[in-house]
Amino acid sequence: MTQQTILLVDDDPEIIKTTLHYLEQEGYEVLVAYNGMDALTAVSNYAPDCVVLDVMMPDLDGWEILRRIREQAKTAVIPVIMLTARVEETDKIHGLNLGADDYMTKPYSMGELIARIRARLRRTQPSSPQRQLRTGQITLDLDAVSVSIAETEIDLTRTEFDLLRTLMQQPERVFTREELLEEALGYTYEGLGRTLDSHIKNLRRKIDLGDHQSIKTVYGIGYRFVEE
Repeated sequence: MTQQTILLVDDDPEIIKTTLHYLEQEGYEVLVAYNGMDALTAVSNYAPDCVVLDVMMPDLDGWEILRRIREQAKTAVIPVIMLTARVEETDKIHGLNLGADDYMTKPYSMGELIARIRARLRRTQPSSPQRQLRTGQITLDLDAVSVSIAETEIDLTRTEFDLLRTLMQQPERVFTREELLEEALGYTYEGLGRTLDSHIKNLRRKIDLGDHQSIKTVYGIGYRFVEE
């Protein structure tokens, strides 16, 4: 199996040192960057399998780094896990709106960080024998990790892609929030409901045309995908 590469971005040498050790112990190849420009260069040159990105950086902050990763087609699907010492929910929502796949608050346990990374990397491996899913004007390609609306490719984050894939594979099924998180992302944890709602909001904005809403809210339960 090819060794997977993690890009670790933080301006704190001690955090880099400790996290690097744990990630290498888990068998990952680890790239490090101490500032935003070096991080963007590493993403462009090496296309890591996952980016662990601190928000507070000395030149470009984590939000700007994330925005630039997401605006480039060749890097847009790379999973990004944000790290921050701030606990305000508005910060988390801001990161999700920019396309973050996950969000952890410092201080964090190394065990949980590694679990989150594993969960994100599992989602990058196509698992369904059906290579394309189609409904109405939406085409989802599992091999290319791409989605087209009316034959025009759209940019989705990896989390958005995995949520849409899970919903489209079982149209009309009502998923609870917990079921959708578990099946699409590979894990659940308390308080992630609002995070999921933000991802669904972003996904609807990208895939819905006209008055049709592909992902319906089932109030008090969760979500379901509605075929056109």
